[in-house]
Amino acid sequence: MDKVIIISYGEIALKGQNKRFFENKLINNIRHAVSDLGEIEPYREHSRIYIDIEDYNENEIINRVKKVFGVVSIRVAKRFSIDMDQIGKVVLEEVKSRMAEKDVKTFKIQTKRVDKKYPKKSMEISRELGALVLLNIDGLTVDVHNPDIIINVEIRNKAFVHSKRIDGYGGLPVGTNGKALLLLSGGIDSPVAGWLVGKRGVAITAIHFHSHPFTSERAKEKVIDLARNLSIYCGKFEMYSVNILPIQKEINEKCPESEMTILSRRFMMKIAERIALDKGIDALITGESIGQVASQTIHSLKVTNAAVDIPVFRPLIAMDKVDIINLAKEIDTYETSILPYEDCCTVFSPKNPVTQPKLENILKSENLLDVDGLITEVIEDMELITIELK
Repeated sequence: MDKVIIISYGEIALKGQNKRFFENKLINNIRHAVSDLGEIEPYREHSRIYIDIEDYNENEIINRVKKVFGVVSIRVAKRFSIDMDQIGKVVLEEVKSRMAEKDVKTFKIQTKRVDKKYPKKSMEISRELGALVLLNIDGLTVDVHNPDIIINVEIRNKAFVHSKRIDGYGGLPVGTNGKALLLLSGGIDSPVAGWLVGKRGVAITAIHFHSHPFTSERAKEKVIDLARNLSIYCGKFEMYSVNILPIQKEINEKCPESEMTILSRRFMMKIAERIALDKGIDALITGESIGQVASQTIHSLKVTNAAVDIPVFRPLIAMDKVDIINLAKEIDTYETSILPYEDCCTVFSPKNPVTQPKLENILKSENLLDVDGLITEVIEDMELITIELK
């Protein structure tokens, strides 16, 4: 008898002739997530993925694997040769183990007979095992509709018994749906936006804008910490750190104060687009949500969109702030995001920012600036940071 982790996926099963490509990517991502824990080798059998865990830290492996996009659920199972006496013994052990963890009054045996050559049918196996539990353990009754615990028995090439399901985040394996460049600030929204797009299988690269020396090294480290947290889910990636202070000074000197925010935002988009096109990245990601701040009114978003030609993903666009905060807490970025370090948006921040900008007016202001020259200057001076867990 040995212990295995059974990893199930969802959407991948619907990929038809491309299914094997998605499975292989998921296996590679799982392998990478646990690579520092030992010689762990996930493998595929019958549309599921397995990890033998007899010699490893079960909880640590589960904690890593459940954060790999594409994983829908994880179960820890005992696997052994098919024998009804042995199955009964293991089922009794499983029930007693669960009763030691919590108050259990009702149970259900759920059997899946994948190997149709096995003579007993699923319902027959469940009834026999249920009767065994009732005979050997006092105080339990069967409840097939809403039991306190479900003991799962699977008859495949071997027998499997398990009773716990750990949910993953689902989605698609990172690296199966192109690349996108995340505009990563130190706030709550952008890490969540990057996480959501990563969950759809998109490989993430990041760009962060700062205004050093007006913004501090602590503010920069805060963003790096957020990026490292994203790497738990999205894997190793690169982040471009760009100082836009020269651009902000030019805008402050030559353009209306009320347009500082929207003009700065358009420059950020243009810089991100130039880097994306140079690096073969397919789209941009932002954490914008309609009406949240002055630069995120529908009029401002229209003007910002006009700055670039490549697709811009805004997964938070219709989400309420409370929902974004709840998701940030779920993925452990919230506490870092609320640390009180300044970002570049606070530099030269206008007292009364324009909330309904007109594109023709913004273009007139941009014509007062050497747009291409300023973009080239800050890109040539940018820093490249590799983001991965320490």
